[in-house]
Amino acid sequence: MKVICGLGNPGERYLLTRHNVGFRVVDLLADRWGLTGSGRVRDGAAVLEASMPDPIGRALLVKPQRFMNLSGSALKAAMRQTDADPTTDLLVIADDADLPLGKVRLRRSGSAGGHNGLRDIIAALGTDEFNRLRVGIGRGGELVDHVLATFKPGEKTLASEAIATGADAAERWLRDGIDVAMSEFNGLDLAEAPE
Repeated sequence: MKVICGLGNPGERYLLTRHNVGFRVVDLLADRWGLTGSGRVRDGAAVLEASMPDPIGRALLVKPQRFMNLSGSALKAAMRQTDADPTTDLLVIADDADLPLGKVRLRRSGSAGGHNGLRDIIAALGTDEFNRLRVGIGRGGELVDHVLATFKPGEKTLASEAIATGADAAERWLRDGIDVAMSEFNGLDLAEAPE
């Protein structure tokens, strides 16, 4: 089984904030795959399961329902319900203020890079050896205020395109693995794409 975990904060107040792009990528995948509802909530995570074409088989979409800084225990609990190996079968999707809006970046493993949700997942899983997809949200002003703000009117189209590209990258990861996905998506800059 493959597991895709999008990070964000639960609740209407945070729904469209920059910090919730991970949730939005997972929601878009669920929509593309015809999954309805918000999923069953168990041990602090909303979970939706999909049957995918071979060779993928089953895929689990996970959205921790604790706040961002407490994502690890909810993901760990969801992972315990599967046969997934975090080093090969897990993709965590998070926002990245160090990436410009319009860029996504996949990595096989690595540090939390200052992201508290990733830091908590690394602590809970006991390893930083898991695939991650970072969706650029740009940087501006005080970091906490920036990540908890919604996208400005002039950024909303690009943000939606970046979320769709994140979903495309996650699907490529599912089908073809991290190396192919990195090769295809890490060089893209949607802000520079011709209209």
